[in-house]
Amino acid sequence: MTGPAVPFREIVLKVHSRCDLACDHCYVYEHADQSWRTRPKTISDHVVSRTAQRLAEHARTHALPSVSVILHGGEPLLAGPARLRRVCEEFTSALVGIAELDLRIHTNGLQLSPRYLDLFDEFDVKVGISLDGDRAANDRHRRYADGRSSHPLVLKAVELLRQDRYRHLDLGLLCTIDIANDPVAVLDALTALEPPLIDFLLPHATWDDPPPRPDGCPTAYAEWLLTIFDRWQEQGRPVPVRLFSSVLSTLSGGPSLTESLGLAPTDLVVVETDGQLEQVDSLKSAYEGAAATGFDVFTHSFDEVAAHPGVRARQLGLAGVSETCRRCPVVRSCGGGLYTHRYRSPGGFDNPSVYCADLAALIRGIEDRTAAATESPAVRDPDELLADQQDLTRTLLAALHDGLDGSGGEAWETAWALAAEVESDPAGQAGLDVVLAHPYTRTWLLDALEAVRAGRPVEGPPVERLAASVAAAAVHAGLDLAVPVAHRDGRLFLPTLGEVRAGGAGETGPALVRADGEGFTVHTEGGALHIARGEGEGPHWSPVRRLGGAGLVHVAGGPGPVQAADGPGPVPTLVLDDLDPYRTCFGAPAAQRLSPSAVDAWSASLAAAWELLAETVPEQAAEAAAVLTTLTPLAGGEAVQTGRHGYGALGIAAGGDAHTLATALLRGFRRTKLRALAEVADLYASDGSWDHRMPWQEEREEPVPFSRLLSETYERVGLGLFAPRFLAGVPQALDMIEEAAETTVDGKQLLAVMRKEINGTHGTSGRNGCTTDAERAAMR
Repeated sequence: MTGPAVPFREIVLKVHSRCDLACDHCYVYEHADQSWRTRPKTISDHVVSRTAQRLAEHARTHALPSVSVILHGGEPLLAGPARLRRVCEEFTSALVGIAELDLRIHTNGLQLSPRYLDLFDEFDVKVGISLDGDRAANDRHRRYADGRSSHPLVLKAVELLRQDRYRHLDLGLLCTIDIANDPVAVLDALTALEPPLIDFLLPHATWDDPPPRPDGCPTAYAEWLLTIFDRWQEQGRPVPVRLFSSVLSTLSGGPSLTESLGLAPTDLVVVETDGQLEQVDSLKSAYEGAAATGFDVFTHSFDEVAAHPGVRARQLGLAGVSETCRRCPVVRSCGGGLYTHRYRSPGGFDNPSVYCADLAALIRGIEDRTAAATESPAVRDPDELLADQQDLTRTLLAALHDGLDGSGGEAWETAWALAAEVESDPAGQAGLDVVLAHPYTRTWLLDALEAVRAGRPVEGPPVERLAASVAAAAVHAGLDLAVPVAHRDGRLFLPTLGEVRAGGAGETGPALVRADGEGFTVHTEGGALHIARGEGEGPHWSPVRRLGGAGLVHVAGGPGPVQAADGPGPVPTLVLDDLDPYRTCFGAPAAQRLSPSAVDAWSASLAAAWELLAETVPEQAAEAAAVLTTLTPLAGGEAVQTGRHGYGALGIAAGGDAHTLATALLRGFRRTKLRALAEVADLYASDGSWDHRMPWQEEREEPVPFSRLLSETYERVGLGLFAPRFLAGVPQALDMIEEAAETTVDGKQLLAVMRKEINGTHGTSGRNGCTTDAERAAMR
């Protein structure tokens, strides 16, 4: 086992080893390990003190920001208020100044009273209560030794915890599943209590001692849970359910939210009443001594326990599950199931969960029920992708403003206030949308945000860019608004418009930009310059030029709205941006300002390439025409490049025949689109250690991460429609993606799009190429 051990962030402290109930499904008293019989009933002061010291030492060593201590048993309330106070005081004192302490207690609730809750309020101890549903369900297992019902007292405890003065301590309810109970009645009884959270647990079982299946159904537990899921959906999800939330999170590429599912490494250790350090105590269900490590708090550190082979085996993620599980596409969500549930003698834990069929059916059932609601429309609808990208840019701008927190100075605050004024006018809002949609706005925002997060000062051009953007938006809208900006080295760049030479080389100073119906005026200390709408190149003005029309003819670009396309045809109107200071975001240097003759030559080769695309792959050419807005000439490198910018830009180097350039344009378009999708949709999960060998790889090449498999396949699908040789290996790659554990709901949606493309059916189902709900269901 390689790699550093995962530090413990959660300690289960057994404060009492006996219980006042006789639940027949309890893993402590009713399963294989009976070590409880030899342990002290109550934890001693010495064990409490030593454990607190060990935890503080561990937190300091690993610089942990917070740690959780869960008071457990047996029934922890049997330890009594005085003992529990001592525990709270010791841990609070030991952790002060080292890490935040999250104290919790899990109880059956029978002993809960205001005396306990006042103590818990004093130390902010959160309380979770076990309750298996309505009275019939709860009494099936949770009874006193003499057979009496515990249900009335548990309800009394729940009601006490719901009082206003204690509600902030309520963690929620823990329900152990029994498929003999009515699932709807169980859920209704639990949600009626309005807990902040419900968690459903599969009863502990192993391959040696499998769970009961009265009718022999291999997915009986999944069907029981899916009935609850349907009822939960029908009720409008009134209460978070941890099990369901975890599955929904992992299906969307997020983390697991519970130890019983997912591949996150375990970070929990158990301290018994005698100070023995053990692994998660559900292992007691497997065999006698399964949880033992041989360590204790008196002579061993938590780091030593973290290095124990049994603990490390539960920290290996994908490598820690069985070979069968590693090949399963739902392993990200189920994580091979709870480690305990994998046990089979004599081989140990290298098996799928005894609930394997249930977990697979549950995860697929939840996905089938929620995919349509959780899919990102951006995957299928180009207009949605553009809208989401615009929202992302605005979110980044707001994040930069918050991150600067006044450090941008008067220039930033003035520009921010003027941006709000521009935004309040419909025409101004449209003008601001034009400027924010410019791909290099994203480059600026990302660069500035990185500086803020790194603690570097943000001043000069990164701050001044906001004022220039607001001024450009006001010009687009024709608003009579004076915007203070700055010119540097005698130059003032207005994004999407062009560059004003407002002074001599080396001069830097203030300027004021004011729009009017005929263009705009720049006022500086040296005088005023008026730039007329549509004005071409001159001694004081270099406009951002555009390429448009059937032949991509060079046209001048003065102040005025930037159009995304020129008419309904597949030929785009593209901004030729060889001025923006943030265009230097490609792998090759950006070219300097092109001469008119160079623009003409460059445009001719681009027009020929685009004509070839329009003839060969008209649907892709039409989509590219709708979203590609900006081309930047490069001084070398690959024919077409993507860089660190927003959606809609490509860097392009002159040279090459029409076919070579068309191929490069299509590759660049596919690459930048996939990146844009990944920014607004969860296409795949990035955790785990999956590696994939792409069908077109040489044997000597190393397997690659899923992200590269997806990106190269996506490119090849698009290129294969233009040049069929690129389709070699693509069907196999699509199968690999479909079977991959990393593929999320959105990733599967993208897979369906790619399959339709290579089958020649990608196109006009629904608005803007969107499929209908019926088609989406059929593809699933």
